[in-house]
Amino acid sequence: MSPNYILKRLMMIIYTLFVVSLIVFAITQILPADAAVMMLGENATTEALDALRQSMGLNAPVWVQYSHWLGGVLQGDFGTSLRTGQPVGPVMLEALGRSLLLAFLSIGLMLVLAVPLGIIAAIRQGKIADMLVSLVSYVGVSLPEFVTATVAVLVFSDWMKWLPPTGYVPLTENFGDSIAHLVLPVCVISIILIAHVSRMVRSELIDVLHTDYIRAARMKGLSGGAVLRHHALRNALLPTITIVALDVGYLLGGVIVVEEIFAIPGIGRQLIVAIQARDLPAIQAGVLIMAATYSIVNFVADMLYAWLDKRIQYD
Repeated sequence: MSPNYILKRLMMIIYTLFVVSLIVFAITQILPADAAVMMLGENATTEALDALRQSMGLNAPVWVQYSHWLGGVLQGDFGTSLRTGQPVGPVMLEALGRSLLLAFLSIGLMLVLAVPLGIIAAIRQGKIADMLVSLVSYVGVSLPEFVTATVAVLVFSDWMKWLPPTGYVPLTENFGDSIAHLVLPVCVISIILIAHVSRMVRSELIDVLHTDYIRAARMKGLSGGAVLRHHALRNALLPTITIVALDVGYLLGGVIVVEEIFAIPGIGRQLIVAIQARDLPAIQAGVLIMAATYSIVNFVADMLYAWLDKRIQYD
């Protein structure tokens, strides 16, 4: 992989984030919200509102406001929340950490289960094992998260009393209690991921097992296990990297239902609260942080692609 390609990708990430910052700043400017009114209240005098707008630079042209905001972002200052009066950067980054923990645990569980299920379905194509894996996959795709989450809480929390129903405990505060609170949301999220990835692994592995180089390896006398481990899986699992990278983006903002049901203060939930409260700095910070995380994850996925398959040459 050439250094020029890495540099181009890094520049593309910077360009993408710049465009995202323009879009999110423009959108927040047209939202029906007045920062001065939200901070001082609707009963504030006109003089007080005008003075606050002047001090916050809200009377300046939009491009001046954007340049000031972007300059602050580049220095790590995402602004102050209109709802709480606290800096939004640390709050959103802390929420991002919770969402990433939930995402990576879910993806880890998904990989542990989905890859073996996909392999079993592929090598047992058309048999009972394949049909069972397909059935599980169809059920997982068909059930929305709010249904699975509700059933999980009713069964494992209300009925069996095995796990806590809601809440979030930091790992550094109480590791055992934290894991207990994460079990249900991680399992709920993993169900749909397992369904998607197991089907993809099955489909890709079936295609690879019917290629000429696999037939040649078998004709040389290699055992089925050796062919599978050393030749088939390496190529069949490459598309899984792309799916995992896309899933991280989905998990950051797409599991707001799960975060809401299980009361996990992740970045998706924080962003929804900010939108409902018309908290413009929090909206801007949340969207930009999510975009940056998604861009970095996709960059890492491309690097892994080239590392796992030496035939891929980026230039």
